[in-house]
Amino acid sequence: MNPVSETNGPLTSDAKLEIQMLHDRVLVRIPSEDGERRSTGGIVIPATAQVARRLSWGNVLGVGNNVRNVKIGDRVLFNAEDQLEVEIQGTAYLVMRERDIHAVASERTEHGTGLYL
Repeated sequence: MNPVSETNGPLTSDAKLEIQMLHDRVLVRIPSEDGERRSTGGIVIPATAQVARRLSWGNVLGVGNNVRNVKIGDRVLFNAEDQLEVEIQGTAYLVMRERDIHAVASERTEHGTGLYL
């Protein structure tokens, strides 16, 4: 069955379609936080405080065929301001290229830094 109607528009059925990432794209979900952070000393840092551009950690939910160093389930470090956001069933996700990921936190210890989350 063809997923496009005879008028070349998408079908309006309730069928669920699986999302597959293409090429070197990665689908990431940022864990929800209330916006404010705490320093290691316990000081509350409000979400409006902005000292410098901040990198974010997220969880990988999908990878394209040409992604080499990131697997589904990894935590990745990236700049959220430079990424594209997509909403799927009311939840916001980010789509990025693998080259935009700065670090991977995983159980695989191949070339690590010695730092752990």
